[in-house]
Amino acid sequence: MVSWSGHILPVLVTIAIWFLATGLIAWVDNRSRTTFPRSLVLAGCVGIAGLGLIWLSMASTASLAIYASFAGALMVWAWHEVSFLTGAAAGPRREACPEGSSGFERFVHASMTVIYHEVALLLSALILISLTWNAVNQIGAMTFALLYGLRLSAKLCIYAGVPNTYTDILPPHLGYLRSYYGANRLSSALVIALLAIAAVSLSLGQAAYGAQAGSAEAIGASLLFALACLGLLEHFFLALPFRDGALWGWALPQAAARSGTTVSNRSPQSASAQTQITKEES
Repeated sequence: MVSWSGHILPVLVTIAIWFLATGLIAWVDNRSRTTFPRSLVLAGCVGIAGLGLIWLSMASTASLAIYASFAGALMVWAWHEVSFLTGAAAGPRREACPEGSSGFERFVHASMTVIYHEVALLLSALILISLTWNAVNQIGAMTFALLYGLRLSAKLCIYAGVPNTYTDILPPHLGYLRSYYGANRLSSALVIALLAIAAVSLSLGQAAYGAQAGSAEAIGASLLFALACLGLLEHFFLALPFRDGALWGWALPQAAARSGTTVSNRSPQSASAQTQITKEES
């Protein structure tokens, strides 16, 4: 039985946090680069506070503890997002993909642009899983692991190629990443990802529906279900003519929100231009 407190409210809370947090992160990372040191310090404080929330709530299955653990995981995640989008924790490679790169060579180049971020996310996921391994409230670790899986899936899909490569949120100083995008086409990676995430969403939805109304199990499963559905929606955005500025233009500089950016598949002209931009910024 669907209930307000056990199912509907957690879904609404997740949607609201997703919308506002994404906009806030986009606003922080598209500001002047002189603001980045302060933003990183604040984001670090938020991440540490989030870790504290998970630790304090992991021994309780009260409704408030479930929400606190979920919020804590999102705070730790936001820390990583700010670190990546400011360029502080991206990768050792900070330039466009070399012309003519393909196959394994292209994959290595692409990996080197985000490897620091990926390692940091994986270590954080392992820490949270270890911290809550025997705890009664594992929502924080499950939330972070789900976010990590969804984000990794999106990155691999974009690398393989997706129909829609419009992006307004990506900060100018990370513009070189666009040269690593795959062709503008519907790849098998995106189809598989959509089917897999849909299956995960369905499984979480069934778990939420089957739990006792208003229980910790219902709240936790509903939060994860909503998060998985939002991840599925974001993957659909990669296949549809959708621009993220339509939802988060209010958080972006007006010029970026109006113009946006689309990617032609790693053309030599765009790669050269991005290399020049990177040199000028550095």
